[in-house]
Amino acid sequence: MTNSINQFIKGGLGLLFLVFMAACSQIEDQAIPAQNDLKLIPEVLKTMETEGDVNNSNARKSAGRTFATFNAALGKSGLASVFSRNDLTVFAPTDAAFAELGLNPGNIGDLEGLTSILLYHVVAGSVFSTDLVEGFVPTLNGAGVEISLMNGPKVNESNIILVDKQARNGVIHGIDAVLLPPSDNIMELVNNNENFTILKAAIEAAEIENIVANTPNITVFAPTDQAFIDLLNSLPEVDTLEDLVAFLGGTDGLISVLAYHVFADGRVFSSDLTDIEITMFSGDKVTIDTSGPKLIDLGGGESNIIDTDIQGNNGVVHVIDRVLLNL
Repeated sequence: MTNSINQFIKGGLGLLFLVFMAACSQIEDQAIPAQNDLKLIPEVLKTMETEGDVNNSNARKSAGRTFATFNAALGKSGLASVFSRNDLTVFAPTDAAFAELGLNPGNIGDLEGLTSILLYHVVAGSVFSTDLVEGFVPTLNGAGVEISLMNGPKVNESNIILVDKQARNGVIHGIDAVLLPPSDNIMELVNNNENFTILKAAIEAAEIENIVANTPNITVFAPTDQAFIDLLNSLPEVDTLEDLVAFLGGTDGLISVLAYHVFADGRVFSSDLTDIEITMFSGDKVTIDTSGPKLIDLGGGESNIIDTDIQGNNGVVHVIDRVLLNL
């Protein structure tokens, strides 16, 4: 099982990037001093400032870029020791970025969810600008950030405006907007999506709402309403969800089918998909075919992945156009 997961999450979710130097050529580099001359990340943040404008058409302009609010947040949250003792890559918002949210060193400690927000700006290991590639990267928050390189490097919608400020225990990149982690859990995502009304009803019929809402680090392949309608139309004398539950042998059968749509061993983003057979939460196999991309269930049925990387605070959702069956 461990080997298949390691193959499925190609390269390992913790081994983040390869070389993409050209995309970072327009942002400001910092000279990398000898290792014994370096300070720890919180100490480096206290002194970080660049003068003048960066030659990047996407970057917000200011006379200088300081990081006092981010550094103050580390102290207020009690995370300074975490940022001092571990090998990390930090995407640090400027003071101007926090100011756009009305935040400064004096009031940053009052921000709800401060610890979660700060951890959403941190990736394990030292990743320099020359190592960035497009795709999702897991943060210490658990949720992923998306790296994009077209039209200048970005993290989610925030421009990377300063790169490769090295610390003794990692590297800091400056960004021009605060990154906000997903706030809804997966059950809330289902509840709020008009294409998941039947899936919502099925989860409620199975009485597993709390499991969907609170199980951490899961990947859900969520069938649309049309996928359920197509399934009902394909089965004789099955017209309603109640009929489907009876067809599946009762609530336990429904739970098994729903569990067949969940990969419970980590958050797997579209950029991590590779051709492999994996084991779902139900204990049954499903095959990933990246040529679609699509999933192939035990009966050989194919389900296209039609939308990807919808993040909740406890996992990620991909949308599929056919219900997977493990009958």
